[in-house]
Amino acid sequence: MFRRKRHVAPEASYKEVWSKGDLATKLSFFIMGSNALANRQWAKGFSLLISEIVFLIWFFFSGISALSLLATLGTNKTKKVVYDAAQGVYVTQQPSNSVLILLFGVLAIILCIAIIYLYVVNLRSTRHNFILKQNGEHIPTNIQEIKSLFDSRLHATLMVIPLLGILFFTVLPTVFMISMAFTNYDREHPIAFSWTGFQAFGNVLSGDLAGTFFPVLGWTLIWAVAATATTFFFGVLLALLIESKGIKHKGFWRTVFVIVWAVPQFVSLLMMAQFLDYQGALNNILMNIGMISHPIHFIDNQASPLVARITVIVVNMWIGIPVSMLVSTAIIQNLPQDQIEAAKIDGANAVQIFRSITFPQILFVMAPSLIQQFIGNINNFNVIFLLTGGAPMNSKYNGAGSTDLLVTWLYNLTFGQEQRYNASAVLGILIFIISAVVSLIAYRHTNAYKEG
Repeated sequence: MFRRKRHVAPEASYKEVWSKGDLATKLSFFIMGSNALANRQWAKGFSLLISEIVFLIWFFFSGISALSLLATLGTNKTKKVVYDAAQGVYVTQQPSNSVLILLFGVLAIILCIAIIYLYVVNLRSTRHNFILKQNGEHIPTNIQEIKSLFDSRLHATLMVIPLLGILFFTVLPTVFMISMAFTNYDREHPIAFSWTGFQAFGNVLSGDLAGTFFPVLGWTLIWAVAATATTFFFGVLLALLIESKGIKHKGFWRTVFVIVWAVPQFVSLLMMAQFLDYQGALNNILMNIGMISHPIHFIDNQASPLVARITVIVVNMWIGIPVSMLVSTAIIQNLPQDQIEAAKIDGANAVQIFRSITFPQILFVMAPSLIQQFIGNINNFNVIFLLTGGAPMNSKYNGAGSTDLLVTWLYNLTFGQEQRYNASAVLGILIFIISAVVSLIAYRHTNAYKEG
């Protein structure tokens, strides 16, 4: 038997809705919620109407001013003493607060985009009701609309609060930070600043900060690769060792290594910094057993840049290996044993089995996680800041040390003596671009993506 195709009425254009619609339908093009109220969809209608009224009140009393000031970030750039003819005295006129002007300007743009979205929702609802009415179908009542919010449209209801949180706590700060990269907001312009276009980008990429940016970028990428590769490789080896048949009390050994990870990283790194200090426990132990004749500078300002960098990579292994060990253990326990047994029967040794069976399957499963770890290491603020603080300092660098990553250098530019907020914003943008590009390229070359 052949099923008769159900006739679906074509979508009506907005031009048709305007020309053939009733008064309430036409009014909804100007007064949001009019059509919904005419069809007794009270909750939707009043929500849209109140949103429009509140927006218009805000826009005329505050929004226009916020958007107009955004073009100049304030007209008064310096503190001035002016004569007040009405009072007959001289008064001090403070400079415009460009930070607040930029913040409220960005917020105004976001609110305008939000009201445009609500306007589109209003038009779509109007068109939907118009089509239902034209086809003689039932238009949902107010109760049915509300019930649908907890049934067929539950996903939209649940997303309201998270979306508002993302809007005000992620989108707004991000756009604000990106905007600062196009200003001269720094120590010389702490309150009132102006738009300068791509000048801050030029300072970082080819100006006075270029001599620091490119070496720090190179070390950041080396660090990210080394930190990711070492924790992954040795974590896998540790998991294989614990899962070996001859090892007893496997749970105990896992717990011993996990304790390092379970302890707050802040505590672990500060403890390790004391341990590696010039007068710390490690130097005393090595001198007592006769391995060295004088203390070694591991992580202080007198340390060799190479020694300090190797030290932070080793310490990161101590912190990161337990995580890779746990993930690898779960994968190893679920490996197909028939392949391993068949390889053993064919005469393969443990190294060959690891190279041809175990490691490729672990890498296949963990590839997306490794990319995530790599990006996390690019932004690994804790290890560098708490362990070395960027030391040893480098006289050739501007506000950075030999172990500083881009993210810790960004921190130094923001809260150090430089206070170059615009350059910090540029670095934040560049870090995002680097992370996004590397993630996209690496993920698209993983077997998990190709076979997905």
